Amino acid sequence: MKRNKTSPLSRAFLKVMGDEKRQAITIPLFAVFLSLLAGAVLMLLLGKNPVEGYRSLLQGCGMLPKAKYAGGKGMFTDFMSYLDIWTPMLFASLAVAVAYKAGLFNIGVSGQMLLGGFIASITVGYSGLPAVVAKPLTIVVCVVAGALAGMLIGVLKYRFNINEVVSAIMLNYIFQYVISFFILTFFVNPITRQSETVSAAARLTMQDVEIFGMKTVVPLGFILAIIAVFVMQFFINRTRQGFELKAVGTSRGAAEYAGISSKRTILLAMSLSGALAGLAGATYYLGYLGSIQPKVLTTTGFDAIAVCLLGNANPVGILASSFLITIITKGGTYMNSSIGVPQEVSSLITGLMLLFAACGVYIRARLKRAKDRQEQEEKEAQQAKKEGGKA
Repeated sequence: MKRNKTSPLSRAFLKVMGDEKRQAITIPLFAVFLSLLAGAVLMLLLGKNPVEGYRSLLQGCGMLPKAKYAGGKGMFTDFMSYLDIWTPMLFASLAVAVAYKAGLFNIGVSGQMLLGGFIASITVGYSGLPAVVAKPLTIVVCVVAGALAGMLIGVLKYRFNINEVVSAIMLNYIFQYVISFFILTFFVNPITRQSETVSAAARLTMQDVEIFGMKTVVPLGFILAIIAVFVMQFFINRTRQGFELKAVGTSRGAAEYAGISSKRTILLAMSLSGALAGLAGATYYLGYLGSIQPKVLTTTGFDAIAVCLLGNANPVGILASSFLITIITKGGTYMNSSIGVPQEVSSLITGLMLLFAACGVYIRARLKRAKDRQEQEEKEAQQAKKEGGKA
């Protein structure tokens, strides 16, 4: 049976995608390209200019100038606001990645964020402590609360073999409604119907700081988030515990045979994941927002799954993917107000990125099959050339 030859276009595509090592970068970029292309097509169907749409996303995040600004605002203030919301996304994505490396799926990041944010609010945020004590203590409380919540999921996993996805979802609901009860009973603001705003001393985002003659926010947790990226990169790739984490994630049976305790590794992974989720909660509820809306789980913990997959669960890759997805989610508000593109379009683009990134294994398998076929064709061509020369 005659086989179809690889077309020049397919050969060019295979060359661009590269080998397996290079595909760790090219496949996520391909997923981004496809999702942005789909978003552009949708904007065209809505009668909007895709170039204007994507430009407004960047304008909403302070990366391109707007036509006009309100008093005391500017491109710099928009960018600082972008950093403020990027910070919890970065922590939340790292939380998902740590669990993912151990073969676990922590879908409870939003609940762990909420738990850490609430406990820190009532213990530190309303305490009246001075800033030099309150801010570090806020971080510690959120880390401990998140780690304990993550550890509980790990205990349920190895002790009773309860799937971590099921237990995390159930805990999300428990945290959401129990905390809502306490907020609405004891800590609600009668005007906003949210929890009382935490004190400025405990808040991790400084408000109305004058820089360059403009009043802006200063997210103190952003530097900590950047440090966390490189600490986690070192931990996963350069430490024994990081190696054990990846070994258990690759094959739990083989890891046990090699003497690695999967129980201890599961506990470590979920505790560390929960601690990072707690940091996300600290920078979200006691930073970006300053209060908690009852009966609502933030979507940050769920968007972090898309960020993690798009970044191949690599901390440095997550730094890039979270930067991009936060642009889309935050800039969607300005895109809606400036050119009338519904904000749901930005959510759709994010969802498509998750879909295409989740197809990474399939894309990699198809690329390998196409590359093997191309190599086989080249061998056959060389063989035919040799036989022709002998003749």
